[in-house]
Amino acid sequence: MSTVIWVAVVVVAVVAIVAVGYFVLQQQRRHRLRDRFGPEYERTVQERENRRDAEQELIAREQRFSSLDIRALDAGTREIYSKKWMEVQERFVDAPGFAVTEADHLVTSVMAERGYPTEDFEQRLSDLSVAHGRTLDHYRQAHEISTRAAHKEASTEELRQAMVHYRALFEELLEAPGSSADGGRGSRRAEAVDGDSGRTGSTVPSDRDVPRADSTEPETTDDAGRASRRDTQGR
Repeated sequence: MSTVIWVAVVVVAVVAIVAVGYFVLQQQRRHRLRDRFGPEYERTVQERENRRDAEQELIAREQRFSSLDIRALDAGTREIYSKKWMEVQERFVDAPGFAVTEADHLVTSVMAERGYPTEDFEQRLSDLSVAHGRTLDHYRQAHEISTRAAHKEASTEELRQAMVHYRALFEELLEAPGSSADGGRGSRRAEAVDGDSGRTGSTVPSDRDVPRADSTEPETTDDAGRASRRDTQGR
């Protein structure tokens, strides 16, 4: 076999090895990004023109995140915020709209306490997606309901759902160091919140902790009839 043929064979073999190595590295990177960002990975892919651009976007988020001074809360601060959340949750019964607004401010306050920039909502989503990608859609939905509530366009049940959504991220942000940063306990909580209604995805639990506001709906015909009979019978 001539030298030229040998050189050609070696070149083809090297190219094949490089191609296989590149493919393996791409797959490893893709798996890592999917594992870290959870549902945000697929959302970003859908929003970008192609998967490569989406993955570059997620890598850029990681690089920005690494430059932020994100810090855990000490036990005392976590206790203070937990009590504040309980107070907001209790106010939901009498003033659901006000409680949702307070919940939004409280989540933002915890973010700032931990070192997240909070000036721009879209940037908040981007920064949070790196460590809280599995609960981020809860925050996104809560914010959407809160925005409509400011214009009196959200029902009481939607406001209750917003409280549940806010709580999903709030509890993750409050967790002790090492419990959610690796996507472990925090991601399991997000899955548990999603699973409360018996469906997959970003669903809303029906009756966990958040009290229902006083009903302002009018009586139905049956209710009115029963009330009339009680009055007639003197009971």
